Amino acid sequence: MSDAEESPREETENDGEAEMEEEENPNYSEEVENMQQESKDDDTVAGRDSQGESEEAGKTEEEEEEEAVREGTEEKAGAAQEEVSAGGQEETTVKLQEIAKPVISLEKLLPTESQSAMSETFPKTHGGGESKHSLPSEQPISPSSQLEFLDLALPSSEEQQMSSPEWQSSDELGENADQLPQDELGQESRDLAPEKGERRQGKRVSYLIEEKEVQPAAGISKDSLVSTTAEDILFQKDDSDSVYPLTMTWSFGWNSSLPVFYVRDATQRVLLYASAHTAVIYNVSKNNQRHLQGHPNVISCFCISEDRRWIATADKGPNCLIIIWDSFTSIPVHTLFDSCPEGNGIRAMAISQDAKYLATISDAEIQKVCIWRWTLAVETPACTLDLPKEYGFQNCLTFNPTNNKELVSNSKTQAIYYLWHEEGDILIHSAPLLTEKTFNKHVGKFSQSIFHLNLTQILSATMEGKLVVWDIDRPPPLVDGPPAIAPTSSGLPCIKPCKLVHLQKESITVLTTVDSCIVTGDAKGHIKFYDHTLSIVHWYSHFELSSIKSLSFSKTPATPPTEKSNYPPDCTLKGDPFVIRNFIIGTSDATVYHLTADGTKLEKLLVEPQDAICAISCHPYQPLIAIGSFCGMIKVWDYERKKYLFSRIFEKGFGVQSLTYNPEGALLGAGFTEGTVYILDAMSLENETPEPFKYSRSNVTHISFSHDSQYMATADVNFTVAVYRVRVKSGQRVWEYLARLRSHRKSIRSLLFGVHLESSEPRLLSLGRDRLLIEYNLLRSNRDHLEVLDIHRTDQDSHPTCMIWYPPLVKERFLLISNSGYKVKLFNSTTKMCRKTLLGPVYGSPIEQIQILPVKTTIELQKRYLVFINTDKVGLQILPIDGNPHKTSAIICHPNGVAGLALSYDGRYAFTAGGLDRSVLQWEINLSALEAAVSLGGEDLTPFYGLVSGGREGKFYRVIVLRVNTPGAGRLFLLFSAP
Repeated sequence: MSDAEESPREETENDGEAEMEEEENPNYSEEVENMQQESKDDDTVAGRDSQGESEEAGKTEEEEEEEAVREGTEEKAGAAQEEVSAGGQEETTVKLQEIAKPVISLEKLLPTESQSAMSETFPKTHGGGESKHSLPSEQPISPSSQLEFLDLALPSSEEQQMSSPEWQSSDELGENADQLPQDELGQESRDLAPEKGERRQGKRVSYLIEEKEVQPAAGISKDSLVSTTAEDILFQKDDSDSVYPLTMTWSFGWNSSLPVFYVRDATQRVLLYASAHTAVIYNVSKNNQRHLQGHPNVISCFCISEDRRWIATADKGPNCLIIIWDSFTSIPVHTLFDSCPEGNGIRAMAISQDAKYLATISDAEIQKVCIWRWTLAVETPACTLDLPKEYGFQNCLTFNPTNNKELVSNSKTQAIYYLWHEEGDILIHSAPLLTEKTFNKHVGKFSQSIFHLNLTQILSATMEGKLVVWDIDRPPPLVDGPPAIAPTSSGLPCIKPCKLVHLQKESITVLTTVDSCIVTGDAKGHIKFYDHTLSIVHWYSHFELSSIKSLSFSKTPATPPTEKSNYPPDCTLKGDPFVIRNFIIGTSDATVYHLTADGTKLEKLLVEPQDAICAISCHPYQPLIAIGSFCGMIKVWDYERKKYLFSRIFEKGFGVQSLTYNPEGALLGAGFTEGTVYILDAMSLENETPEPFKYSRSNVTHISFSHDSQYMATADVNFTVAVYRVRVKSGQRVWEYLARLRSHRKSIRSLLFGVHLESSEPRLLSLGRDRLLIEYNLLRSNRDHLEVLDIHRTDQDSHPTCMIWYPPLVKERFLLISNSGYKVKLFNSTTKMCRKTLLGPVYGSPIEQIQILPVKTTIELQKRYLVFINTDKVGLQILPIDGNPHKTSAIICHPNGVAGLALSYDGRYAFTAGGLDRSVLQWEINLSALEAAVSLGGEDLTPFYGLVSGGREGKFYRVIVLRVNTPGAGRLFLLFSAP
């Protein structure tokens, strides 16, 4: 339904006059078309004349063109509006003109050995063709181009001209009318043109989003960035100008259960790893990160092509995605939205040697194996295969390096060989059952499977240090095409176990190949190299590493040995130099190493927590952040220089649950999972007290210091509040235990210190899930007795989630309490009376934590902001609280749950801890972008530029968001254009 039908416009006298003019002129549509054609001719002639007169008039060619476009736009907007006002009784007849443009496909970007095969998979696109490409600029315009329309508010003519020539709105549609399909233009023309020469509030216009390449401005290449980029420009881009309220700038930590890949090695070391729902490309030499963002869930698996150009990532959960990225530019070239309609996600994936095909295994109870021709930007797999439950969960998948039609996967108990008959898109598999009777020996659980170097065998590593060797029986291909019978029938390819090789005692955790070697990594941190006969060639066992989780070798072949080389000798009698490529090692303790083969140099590149991260705290006046993990590690970073400073690892069983700096920044309070409380020196992490405090039997969830650092309070999961204070003994400040009280019946949600209004004495309050707000009397408390001052009930039905001191925007002093019903309440800080109840941020789950953004100057005190987190998002809100839902902005930060929030001392950054995803994300705060998105008042439209990418068709659009500042208008303009 058109916009005119959905929202009837106000009829004016001008509208009536326009209708009468069309009734008197039945050939009105033909006149409009002639007018548009004459306008095009005039523009062409004017362009030629301007070239001859440029020297005399002193105008540049760009100014002449811009003026001609402006004049032509005004004429066409008026003519088109007259046609709109007529009511659309007659359809405008236009002629489609095909634009001849060469088709640029991903074929040119793939290895040369696959060029002939790729030419068959990329048919030429003509009008009405169904083939789709992953790059929008590679596809000529066809009558089947899909058009979408956005119903938006109407800007003025001057504001429409503000964008560059490559931006097209509906008032410029007249000059391009002959480029649009006839049926689509005739159907929608009444909804596309604005009123002639008028500027009114309440008018609506539909801006065109067309999946075609718009003619770029002079000097700009028509080719896409992906197709024209032949070298790595990823770290040459400047991403400093952010247009979003929250922009991720750094990721601390990585998912050590997934591999690390060696991406670049020529002049700089570049790694690829996963952190929560983001793939991170990390340049070790420059200490820079580039983030591949787009997944709504935590990344479950990813892979990279042999040439290190294409990266495929997949997640697991609702609305799961598979995204293929260009590692040179970090652009997503294709997105698979419906890879798992059940929403289970992907468990394993692999990309073929020539990067033409992508294979995936779902994470459903009935696993599905799919092969995708991703270079064709298709939405459906080329073939699928459902695996029986008795095969177990397949968690490893690999292509045959020499034949992209063969694959192998394995679970802990079953190895499966696949053969893809591409002609009929049939996937045949062979999965012989292997028992202890097969070899009369214990085999063990499978870890990984690969294709042998001799091309006729498959190797499966086990957790018993053994290799199962499978023979591949490949019958000759059938002339009449692939058979459509069960894989157990005779004459079909299959695998048979032929040998069990006991390589070592340690469990083999990694199995791969490089050059002419078979490589294993084991549970004791040893890395061993074997030749094709499984005779050992060399090993590294003296590094004392943890269990090997991944091995990734450099793309660059090893340098041949010279007199200056220092390669280690191999295991042969001759002792020849063992020449191997440099490689990256990922271990189970979340450490990443780089091994330089020439000289056997081992370097640590990353050392991150290997367990959940729930505790983070920012220094009150320095750019430092302390990160605590359940593995007992506290690590301090300089978050401006992105530099690790120092750390401390506590004994086993001491997991860090909470961290807080005191107001002076000299001390760091740490609460642990087994109830211990440490007070540490903030710069050395050494104990500030002779012995830690042990007055709790369970997790210490909250730590808070008073404003003068004379008191420290803690709360644990047993609903108990404990207070510690400073005493001067023998001329030294000493912390001692004061008292503790089990004051709540349910979990404590917030623990706050404040200041009495009539004095500078500290006050302590706690808020529990039992809906009780309790204030304690610190002055009347003594050893083993914590005095309660008053108790107030905050809610009747919903339970509170968090509490903060509301900034002094008004004379009255408030406590801000958020509850599970998406409400926020303002309580008088003295009487505890509820003064106001308002709607809070609504982003799928209630607010879990709130912090007020700090300010540096007195001018900033007039405008305050708060930062909040809920189950999986971090957001900003403009104060004062008034219930307006448009004064907030939020973004997914940790899909599996946010565990903590911290703000930098200057209010520039927010930090979120991801709990089980073992990561901390740093978010840059852009208050101007937040204000621009929601504020009203003024007379102009302010443009903000951004990029929208990864659509269903693999399209990419640039977006301008125009802020409406006219009172009462409050609507956003979205102008899309293909880059």
